[in-house]
Amino acid sequence: MTVGLLGGSFDPPHQGHVHITQEALKRFGLDRVWWLVTPGNPLKKEGPAAIARRMDAARQIMDHPRVTISDFEARAGTRYTAETVERLTKDYPGVNFVWLMGADNLAQFHKWKDWRKIMDLVPVGVLARPGDRTSARTAKAADVYRFAQIKGRDSRLLGVAQAPAWCFANVPMVNLSSSQIRATGAWEKP
Repeated sequence: MTVGLLGGSFDPPHQGHVHITQEALKRFGLDRVWWLVTPGNPLKKEGPAAIARRMDAARQIMDHPRVTISDFEARAGTRYTAETVERLTKDYPGVNFVWLMGADNLAQFHKWKDWRKIMDLVPVGVLARPGDRTSARTAKAADVYRFAQIKGRDSRLLGVAQAPAWCFANVPMVNLSSSQIRATGAWEKP
């Protein structure tokens, strides 16, 4: 089984998350996707809304038989993506995991704790985001791992690729972000 991992605050979850999940299922040859709703993001100053609220909202917006909403990081006590991926690969030895991210995350991936460990543990699927294609393609992580890049036309091979491997998929884009939604006041933290 091949499972895509989409980690994030989901503060709040929105149609952009749904869209990239559906695209990832198609593009990368995934059997399932797990949304890993994080307890918090070490790169952000302000903490997110309560995890129970975000999990509930995620379940409401992402109703798909091949998608699971998970609080694995909270239960496992992992704080950083590298720790989470390492733990998942140990806990589920028969599963092929693929880390999923938007192009905006690839552009600053080198700032993540132990980012090279993530690249060396699991294949990484990168999905286009409005305004971030060029910065993603020229990102430090893209340069360092250029040798491991799978061309977009071969994206379905990512799910069975041996790490390190990554693929940038151009997909139709939805111009939504959690930050935008919070700024409108549509998602307030209690």
